[in-house]
Amino acid sequence: MVDRRITIALVILFLLFEFTIEQLVPLSSHSERAAIIQLRSSLGLRAREWPIKGDPCLLWMGVQCQNGRIVGINISGFKRTRIDNRLAGIIPSRLDQLLRLLVLDLSRNSLTGSIPSFASLRNLTFLDMSLNFLSGTIPPAIGTLSKLKFLNFSNNSLSSSIPAQLGDLSNLVDLDLSFNSLSGSVPSDLRGLRNLQKILIGHNFLAGALPNNLFPALTQLQFVVLNHNNFTGDLPDIFWSMSELHFLDASCNNFTGILPNLSLNANATTAVFNLSQNMFYGILTSILRRFSFIDLSGNYFEGRVPYYVRSNASLDRNCLQNVSNQRIVAECTSFYAERGLTFDNFGFPNATPPVPSWEEPQKRDHIGRSFGGPWVYCTSGDCSGDFNDVNLIRHGHSGDLFRGILEDGIPVVIKRIDLRSVNNEVYMLELDFFSKVSHARLVPLLGHCLENENEKFLVYKYMPNGDLSSSLYRKTNSENDSLQSLDWITRLKIATGAAEGLSYLHHECTPPLVHRDVQASSILLDDKFEVRLGSLSEVCAQEGDTPQNMITRFLRLPQTSEQGTSGSPTATCAYDVFCFGKVLLVLVTGKLGISASGDAAMKDWLEEILPYISIYDKELVTNIVDPSLIIDEDLLEEVWAMAIVARSCLNPKPSRRPLMRYILKALENPLKVVREEHTSSERLRTTSSRGYWNTALFGSWRHSTSDVAAQTNKDEGVSGFKQAGTTGSQGSGQHGGGDHSSPTRRQSKEIFAEPSEGQDIERQDED
Repeated sequence: MVDRRITIALVILFLLFEFTIEQLVPLSSHSERAAIIQLRSSLGLRAREWPIKGDPCLLWMGVQCQNGRIVGINISGFKRTRIDNRLAGIIPSRLDQLLRLLVLDLSRNSLTGSIPSFASLRNLTFLDMSLNFLSGTIPPAIGTLSKLKFLNFSNNSLSSSIPAQLGDLSNLVDLDLSFNSLSGSVPSDLRGLRNLQKILIGHNFLAGALPNNLFPALTQLQFVVLNHNNFTGDLPDIFWSMSELHFLDASCNNFTGILPNLSLNANATTAVFNLSQNMFYGILTSILRRFSFIDLSGNYFEGRVPYYVRSNASLDRNCLQNVSNQRIVAECTSFYAERGLTFDNFGFPNATPPVPSWEEPQKRDHIGRSFGGPWVYCTSGDCSGDFNDVNLIRHGHSGDLFRGILEDGIPVVIKRIDLRSVNNEVYMLELDFFSKVSHARLVPLLGHCLENENEKFLVYKYMPNGDLSSSLYRKTNSENDSLQSLDWITRLKIATGAAEGLSYLHHECTPPLVHRDVQASSILLDDKFEVRLGSLSEVCAQEGDTPQNMITRFLRLPQTSEQGTSGSPTATCAYDVFCFGKVLLVLVTGKLGISASGDAAMKDWLEEILPYISIYDKELVTNIVDPSLIIDEDLLEEVWAMAIVARSCLNPKPSRRPLMRYILKALENPLKVVREEHTSSERLRTTSSRGYWNTALFGSWRHSTSDVAAQTNKDEGVSGFKQAGTTGSQGSGQHGGGDHSSPTRRQSKEIFAEPSEGQDIERQDED
């Protein structure tokens, strides 16, 4: 027995030694060395990762070898510099010399040009080119890589059609072609992908009907994404009975037809279907009971809604009877008339009436919508786990935020409101808000749980990238724990998204709504860094300025006027604009924390920053730009424009700040802010065309310097905010005597302080 154990141990040691030797053998192929050297040169890889004099098999990061031959290359997300300037360049065709290559991962870079055919890489099993700027067509020769199991060309600019030759990849398990510009129909030849488990072709320009013989052959499918295309016709019936299918997203297409009607004893699944924004119609059938969740919103379903459907379906914008948020009758009648059907709000065209319900729902804890949407049932344990520090995200104004998960595995954020320390009206205000207000830039409220007497729970959609304060800089996985910052394009995208949300509240709601908590931590970011405004518990209507209507209440306002003087934010749109200006400066400078700081810290910071923002001198702004940003001349002009917009938002007089709709226009057209005659004094004159966004912005700037001295004297007696510097050189030129190379304390007189609550706040001009 002892001898046998010794023998086994020796065998294991020998195998480990042999494997180690395989990894330590230098690169032996001259053609492979030439190919990888060309890749290094083409992409501009740093000497630190790929030293030119070092052996690729021994010293190059991301290169894996066996017996002196290259079998793997992984340079996903590599950087040219420490501040995350991702790799650019084209993919050299000589990579086809790497005949032993098994893995090629060039994803998450800035590669351009076309995708080589890779026809000679017959051993390749993993190919990932996603998240680049690649263009052209998908090479048909990819279909000859018979050992390929993973293929990802998503998030590029690929065009033309899906090559039928991809159907020859019989070993393929995962196919992702989403977020490109592919067109044409889906080839029926893909039925040859008999081992396929995931297919993602959403966000393209694909059209036509799905082949009837395609999906029945793909029996292993678990994950199917077809969304945001132009598909027409019926959804293949096979989708309703595929036992392995866990997720189907066919939303935002032109699919049509009615739901199949299966028996009540059909096997239940944990599948999630999204069929929203199509043209499905008819009644809701018992097949919906099979799914853990199904989104049918934005279709034309009619009739009554069985109780069991409400527990697992989203039904907004249909033609249904006993739920809210439906289409108008005229719209439904027109749709059915075009198909030769009759809609009388009770009909059931071409379908069997629903089976009568004899089963009452069991009483259980629930999280759901009280305002006409779906109800999601779960127990408190299933929804959130333990409410402890491990799951705590942060402490909010009205409650603590925790990470949670629903029964179907969907991650959520749960706000726990303790009514023993918070007024009962807090959560009611937020529920009322979401029942009347809906916009893509507001964080979605998925449901609530109000059963507990002392605690209430609100459930929100989970935002994978957190908020701006936590995402502006993130630690990398490198050895030195360096920080990776958001690039400028993403920062501008975030600013524009936040402005869209605030513009909706200010200009599309009646009366105008004020957020009152605009700061970096209230700007939430989804997986694509799209903005969703959070911290909505403080939202209220803008205060009026008439004696009989000094506080116009919508969704209720603060209890008394004294609350304002004790520190509650001002209920004016101009206050939001001021706070948004601070957020813009955070994006420009990279200085976190200032958007949520108090008066004293803000004063010091603005005195330091604002003298470097001038409409006459672009180079000044380089003194305050976040040093981690890599920006060319055009991008610098966009940074300059955002800084100018930020300063306009910080005018000391609320009525002189630009309206949010003008701010949005400026951020959508940043180069127009600085290129359209910004040096002309005529631009700064008062005109009658106050409706133009650029006039509004520069009009705000014009008033800032002439008003600041008077406003300073007024502010000092109330808020204690004393302007620094002398009182001279305050003319219309605004540039402190013309000295742009060295800003002086004299220029800091233009610092814009938000007046305190005790002052006479002027109503924002809505013209």
